[in-house]
Amino acid sequence: MITAIVGHNASGKTQWVERLRRRVASDRLRYVAFRDSYGPLVDSAYYLQLRWNQHDIDAETPTPAQLLQHSAPNGFPDGLVRRFSLTGVMDKPVIALSSGELRKFQLVKTLAQQPRLLILDNPFIGLDAETRQQLRELLLQIAIEDHIDLYLVLAKSDDIPDYVEKVLDMDSRQPDPEPMTLSQYLQQREPVPPHVLTDEKRHELLTLPHRQNDYAATEVICMNHVSIRYAERTILSDLSWRVMNGERWAVSGRNGSGKSTLLSLVCADNPQSYACDISLFGYQRGRSGESIWDIKRHIGYVSPEMHRSYHRDIKALHIVASGLKDTIGLYQHPTADEQQQCRFWMHLLGIDQLADRSFLQLSSGEQRLVLLARAFVKDPELLILDEPLHGLDNHNRRLVKDIIETFCERPNKTLIMVTHYEEELPQCITHHLNLARN
Repeated sequence: MITAIVGHNASGKTQWVERLRRRVASDRLRYVAFRDSYGPLVDSAYYLQLRWNQHDIDAETPTPAQLLQHSAPNGFPDGLVRRFSLTGVMDKPVIALSSGELRKFQLVKTLAQQPRLLILDNPFIGLDAETRQQLRELLLQIAIEDHIDLYLVLAKSDDIPDYVEKVLDMDSRQPDPEPMTLSQYLQQREPVPPHVLTDEKRHELLTLPHRQNDYAATEVICMNHVSIRYAERTILSDLSWRVMNGERWAVSGRNGSGKSTLLSLVCADNPQSYACDISLFGYQRGRSGESIWDIKRHIGYVSPEMHRSYHRDIKALHIVASGLKDTIGLYQHPTADEQQQCRFWMHLLGIDQLADRSFLQLSSGEQRLVLLARAFVKDPELLILDEPLHGLDNHNRRLVKDIIETFCERPNKTLIMVTHYEEELPQCITHHLNLARN
């Protein structure tokens, strides 16, 4: 049996899964949550998932084969490795795998434990279209051939595979909603309006005071013949890229093509950025006397990796305020004016009521909205959004698109956005950069 569990953010999907896990013997059930494009392989090694820190690879860095040896009670699962087309990557360092390879490896590691019931939380996020289709086919195959009851927890209802037999709609607000067929669910699902940002909020955003721009360069980003290599693998090869003030760029490419690495260079999170010919706002990286903190003051940023970094039990308001300081934690109490600034963006995103809630107690979709407020809070000249709609339901995805489009109507606003779903791109996009995997 293959069942989809759907519903708006904070509708109770996770609570339903927790009740199911309590009812089923732990040796029969496995639960895998995909919180971002990487997914938790081994919690202690999350740092290794940051691909731009691959210079830190050493003999202690595990390979997929080594990790499987520890998690497979019945011996190394050669058949699963072949079925998921992972034979050629088993001896590579885990950090060298693409997002799609990591996702498939995590499934092999779980299936090697021979569960009878498998729950996958947002298995398709962070994957390119081709890899999503491959994963859909693999999930159907393992459900049929291995006789596994499969539950797919999906924030994005458009991701429901057409072979799903039952749908549980948590928007019914019932602890145990009545199951329905996929066709029944699609017939009763309410369509999302073309726009959901209210005229009042749109006006509030458009009339924000125009900040004096001391970085009034017409050229926001300039990269000249940039190459990034890790050991034998080239991630970016001889890339030259110029982004002008007011342009809105969509960056696309398959998993492993270097999209997140590219953005890490712009934000100076990549150690190799200082060895490259890169200028931001007219200042050349590492040669102009400008510190990275001077540059970051003008950049708003959100990414799956950032989401994984926030595991502090602090108020959502303080998470948003950390964007004013460009820190992961908050080490200074925000002033009254800063708190008002934070609450304004939380208000636009419809999460005012979450301000005093602990970040760790929020649903993953609510957390993503909080991190989006953090990206917007300084009203940045350059907005960098790496898979910003991860984990958001259909309504909130439309809301965030509305806010992005309205934000970009204002002067001196430049956008760079990465997504694997073309329909998630806002209408304001003016330029496209497609990266080929090397």
